[in-house]
Amino acid sequence: MAFTAFRGSHPFSQLILSVFIIIVCFIIFMVGSVIIAIPLFGIDSVTALPTLDDMSNPESVRILKYFQVVQSIGLFIIPPFIIAWLFKGKIAEYLYLNKKLSGLTVVLVILLIFFANPAINFIGSLNAKMVFPEWLSWLEDWMRSAEDKAAVLTEAFLDVKTIQGLIFNLFMIAFLPAIGEELLFRGVIQKIFAELTKNVHLGVWISAFIFSAFHLQFYGFLPRFLLGLMFGYLLVWSGSMWLPIIAHFINNAAAVIGMWMVSQEKIDPAIEEIGSTSESLYVAIISLVLSSALFYLIYRQNRMEPGSKS
Repeated sequence: MAFTAFRGSHPFSQLILSVFIIIVCFIIFMVGSVIIAIPLFGIDSVTALPTLDDMSNPESVRILKYFQVVQSIGLFIIPPFIIAWLFKGKIAEYLYLNKKLSGLTVVLVILLIFFANPAINFIGSLNAKMVFPEWLSWLEDWMRSAEDKAAVLTEAFLDVKTIQGLIFNLFMIAFLPAIGEELLFRGVIQKIFAELTKNVHLGVWISAFIFSAFHLQFYGFLPRFLLGLMFGYLLVWSGSMWLPIIAHFINNAAAVIGMWMVSQEKIDPAIEEIGSTSESLYVAIISLVLSSALFYLIYRQNRMEPGSKS
């Protein structure tokens, strides 16, 4: 017999229950991961979990990667499936996983990600120059500290020399977040806020804001917020979760592969700064024009509004 108690419930009730499910899943997975980590890494390593000061130690990085993978699964991937089952019963339908994509749309999205990159970098460079008034210096210090810690951790994760290390990073940094974060932020949060506000556009913007704020990297808030908007509208227009998942994966994978190729001295490190330097304004403008054109083409190809439906 199907469990239908939460189907048709008010969007606010769904939001509260969703938050509860996310927290419970996260706690269960983290506790379970610690138990499993004891035979994998040893009791001493688990009881003395590494800090950012240990990033030069490969074993510390390995342990942190393990917990990063568990967190991605327990926090982002499992909860949306439970929520979809409780609220709809038909998981694939609730999460928009049941619609196929045209090859042309996929190609356009891949081109969009690459052409939008310089404009995103330019906006990121402006965001990174954010300065607070003196009376908010405490907030600026906290944000800078959070940003620096995230940068140290990201650099440690991306510092791999082998193909095996690259493949694992693609799995951890591109594949899992592309699936998990899109299922949670676009499949669940965007849907709930669209229904709560009765406005699909507010659903997209609110979920993009939460998506960016959740990463606690405030000096990269604007570019991540814009990516969240992009992913949100790709879902709204196409009716398929696979489109934002592909876009998210390509965006993250390109960064991972680019960093690896730089570390292997296969490409010039300056390629990472395209659009982010003071001399890149024209490149950023061209990027914005081309990506806007591609965005419009995708809109014309797919004109559906799943976020406004239950």
